Amino acid sequence: MGDTLTVGGLERLYTGSIWAEGPVWVPSSQTVRWSDIPNNRILEFDPATGTTQEYAGGVEYTNGRTLDADGSVVQCSHGRRRVERDRDGRVTALVDSFQGCRLNSPNDVVIASDGSVWFTDPPYGILPGTREGHEGDQEYGGCYVFRFEPGPETLTAMITDLVHPNGLAFSPDESVLYVADTAGPGYGVPLRIVAYDVRDGQCSPAGTGVELEEGCAADGLRVDVQGRIWTSAGPAVRIYTPAFELLDSIAVPETVSNVCFGGPDGRDLYITATTSLYRIRTATRDTASRNPAPNHD
Repeated sequence: MGDTLTVGGLERLYTGSIWAEGPVWVPSSQTVRWSDIPNNRILEFDPATGTTQEYAGGVEYTNGRTLDADGSVVQCSHGRRRVERDRDGRVTALVDSFQGCRLNSPNDVVIASDGSVWFTDPPYGILPGTREGHEGDQEYGGCYVFRFEPGPETLTAMITDLVHPNGLAFSPDESVLYVADTAGPGYGVPLRIVAYDVRDGQCSPAGTGVELEEGCAADGLRVDVQGRIWTSAGPAVRIYTPAFELLDSIAVPETVSNVCFGGPDGRDLYITATTSLYRIRTATRDTASRNPAPNHD
């Protein structure tokens, strides 16, 4: 990596998960929270002490999460097939159905500046033999990107043309939504990130994106204040310009699932990768519109 994007080397902070996913920086506790999905637990790393503790067990296979404006954590539950809110350990449902049908297994989530909750709904938590939820049916017949408006409660299918929408993130001005499709060649599509223009309450293909080679799924991604896309890509984190020009990559010794920015000044990049949590110091930070100070996920 160039000196303009990272400072120092990659650190492994914790190992012992089966599949680590869904990191978020929690400013109120100054910790990183993430899921160990097959072990059905949520972990937290405290940078001040260098220790990791189990935040909660028996959590029904939570996956991606983000921070709301009030400091509560909004997370995806494979097992409960819903998006839910964790406020100081009290977990309540936000949305679990679409047009009378259960959701598949919500995977990743972001919150726009207007308070709307955007999330992806692939089938990974309901597939036969899954270790990340409970086997079940795709009741509404697709895998969509949804927008949930809390009040009055409205759920809208915003993107319906992807096979397995997964990680997602907004551009700094929220005019573009980037969505990873992790279905891959087995479903007749490439592993890819697709950009959508967001305008007048609608999403339309922006005509830009990137295809990734086999084994390099863009499972999770974040966007920094300069609009650069930081995404998982197999055993690496790749950094792209908004036009999807590859700037560089961070080699990681395990398959990467997701990333988030955190730390007291928001410039630490936390990386969940298979069994472990990693950290690398950067010269940038996440877009400021999505989380309260000191930084947002």
